[in-house]
Amino acid sequence: MGRATEIVSILLLIALSLQRALPISSFSYTTQVLGNGREIIEEILGTFYAVLGLNLEDFEESADPRNLKQERDHAHEVHCSRERSRAAWKIIEEYLMPFVEQELYQISSSCKLHPDNDLFRDQEQHKIHVDTNEWHCGYCKKSFFAEKFLDQHFDNRHNNLLNVSHSKCLADLCGALHCDLVMNSRAPKAKCNPAAAVRNRHLCESLADSCFPVNRGLSASRLHEIFLHQFCDAHTCSGGGKPFSRGGLKQPSILYLAISILTLMMLPMFYLIVYLYHRNEKGNPGAEAHLTTWAESKALLVGQ
Repeated sequence: MGRATEIVSILLLIALSLQRALPISSFSYTTQVLGNGREIIEEILGTFYAVLGLNLEDFEESADPRNLKQERDHAHEVHCSRERSRAAWKIIEEYLMPFVEQELYQISSSCKLHPDNDLFRDQEQHKIHVDTNEWHCGYCKKSFFAEKFLDQHFDNRHNNLLNVSHSKCLADLCGALHCDLVMNSRAPKAKCNPAAAVRNRHLCESLADSCFPVNRGLSASRLHEIFLHQFCDAHTCSGGGKPFSRGGLKQPSILYLAISILTLMMLPMFYLIVYLYHRNEKGNPGAEAHLTTWAESKALLVGQ
């Protein structure tokens, strides 16, 4: 076992040296030539550290095992899925908020669909996506090559910024909001569970009642009806409504984009043709007079 630990330690030093030798500022060209090479190194490092029971960031930034244990213990205090919370917020933003904004309706802070109910909302807003392989932490400006590494950084380094005093977890609403459909869109459809469908429908209807009470006016009443059609009617095993039946954010179609690009390409050509036409007319001022004289002479000859 001691021999294996020595070998892994040597490999760690080599991989860490490669990682430090590839700074972000000079890595763009390397990424183009070799692909996401540093991400591969990160994966290798993560695997090695997993073998030793360590974490990538903790190995680089924390030399005190007691601090490492405290951070790990603190990280386990959060019992809320970041990934499912992100999926839930994406669904709310795409399939509900356009209708809310259209009605000029203000969702109450007591509503579980309110952004304040998202435990990770502040951290998600502190993600800076610069490029395909470049993510920055908005708190400490550290850079990462994938969103998953930034998520790990938040869990390890900025976990103390989460307000865990209140049981707020947007992922708890995933059953009502059809998160699994969005997260596993390519997966084969699972067999419908009647008990789960009833439970999710009840949760969905309670959200509609609490967030859009019908006694709060026409806007709330309309949004209540939209929410039922958009999310709740699909919670059935009888093959009823489909999720998001009212649609969501309208994405520009491919045909629309193609026509727009073609129009932008043709517009300069049109103006060029008009410019050349007028320039030709100005360059031959006697042409029109010559044509008029020729027409008059021809008319006189015909008259004679």
